[in-house]
Amino acid sequence: MRVAILAHEKFPDRAKTALGVLRYADHDAVAVLDRANDGRHVADLVPDVQDAPIVSGMADLEPDAVDTLLIGIAPIGGGFDESWREDVRTALEYGCDVISGLHYFLAEDEEFARLAADNDCEIRDVRNPPADLTVADGIADQVDAEVILTVGTDCSVGKMTTTMELARDARAAGHDAAVIPTGQTGIMIEGWGTPIDRVVSDFTAGAVEEMILEKGDDHDYLFVEGQGSIIHPAYSAVTLGILHGSMADTLVLCHNADQDAIHGYESVALPSLRTYIDLYESIAAPVADSRVVAGALNTSGLESDERAREAVDEYADALGRPATDVIRFGTDELLEVLC
Repeated sequence: MRVAILAHEKFPDRAKTALGVLRYADHDAVAVLDRANDGRHVADLVPDVQDAPIVSGMADLEPDAVDTLLIGIAPIGGGFDESWREDVRTALEYGCDVISGLHYFLAEDEEFARLAADNDCEIRDVRNPPADLTVADGIADQVDAEVILTVGTDCSVGKMTTTMELARDARAAGHDAAVIPTGQTGIMIEGWGTPIDRVVSDFTAGAVEEMILEKGDDHDYLFVEGQGSIIHPAYSAVTLGILHGSMADTLVLCHNADQDAIHGYESVALPSLRTYIDLYESIAAPVADSRVVAGALNTSGLESDERAREAVDEYADALGRPATDVIRFGTDELLEVLC
């Protein structure tokens, strides 16, 4: 599938969906749409993902050059920015499908729905959950697979990236591993999953449990994509639903190097790493004996590998557990304790 990825003014630092698709999805990236970086290439900004030219909009591409427009950013609250409308309109007029991970469903937008019908296009809102979800039965721990959940100190600390890297490297090492996608990026990469942050609160744990039961007897390891943070002022409910629904055996704590407050809620300071470990384990305990056994540190904000290695070592010491930056230094240290 030939895709154009919309990431206006957010690429690369605040475009985790775009980066995830470029790094892991089996798509041919024709272009990234970003007015702020028009004329550059992805490789100029991020060297270790699929390269593509960066253009200012869909109108810069030939109508037959692309099959799908993918919305590669999700602002706080998942709203639709009206400055993107012309790009979505042009894509549909070109006959392209549109894949979106927003809370604003493009298929319900009257203009987009009409254009999609007129041009025989599909609009796929991946954050639109199944209609037949129900409460959890508390039986996810009955599957044969070892269940490994990434948890975080905040949003956007690398949970999805850590999940994908661990699963990919586990498979490369000969383990039978699968990913349980719980958010829009994971769903776009894996082609299936349930967007837990869009599920009715009563059904969040049940939605995760259903995915665990679907895959748990077919694989030896399930790597569950975590969301949010247990202390996040806005998203802690999503985190808790995944924690209880997955009944995970082990947890990997993800963190951004040098971050000391919740992004977008800077008045909320991050507690100590020991507090996070205690919170995740104690909140999980009545449901499952989930243990934080390793850490993943996102050092993308640190320029030198030397400083990044120091930061990882400091993180591992603070956790009292093995840690790494899965992109910079690989996953071997984590897989030793997980698989």
